[in-house]
This record gives sequence, C-alpha cells and structure tokens, in this order.
Amino acid sequence: QNEKELQDVVKQQEEKMLQLIDKSGEVTRLKGEVSQLKRSLQRAETEAKVLWEEMRGQEPKVDAAYVQERVLLRQEVDKLRLLLLEKEGENLLLSDKY
Repeated sequence: QNEKELQDVVKQQEEKMLQLIDKSGEVTRLKGEVSQLKRSLQRAETEAKVLWEEMRGQEPKVDAAYVQERVLLRQEVDKLRLLLLEKEGENLLLSDKY
C-alpha cells in the first residue's frame, strides 16, 4: 500500500512538473510577444515624434524622403538607447551577483 501511495505521489509530482514546464513556455512566449509589441510601439512613437516636429511650423512642402530619413535616424537612436539601458541593467545584475 505504501508503494502504491508513493507511486501516486510521484505521478502527481510529474504532472505538476509538466504543468510548470507548459506554463514556463507560455510565459516565455508572452514575454517575447510583449517585447515585440514594445518595439512596435517605440517605432510608432518615434514616427509620430518626427512627423510632429516636421509639421510644426514647417513650410507647406515637406520632403517625404527627408521625413523618412529623420524617422529612421530617430529609430536608430531609440534602438541604441534601449540597448544601452539593457546592457546597463545586465551589468548591474552581474555586479550584484558577484
């Protein structure tokens, strides 16, 4: 009887482990999705900033290529700023760890 109970406990633990693995995979997938949505939001905000700056006080003829170049440059700056913040965070974690 003790062996049967032990087998049941082991089986329950295995089921819990599988559930945790499934949840962990889902959390990882959701984190990736959130990260992608943040990048999309960042791009949209960047485009809005550049367009707003260009439209404010600008002459009626706005060169679309110039605006596109400014959007791309601002996106690159924002991307580099985000990478810098991530690296600083990683460095803080490493320094705390050691």
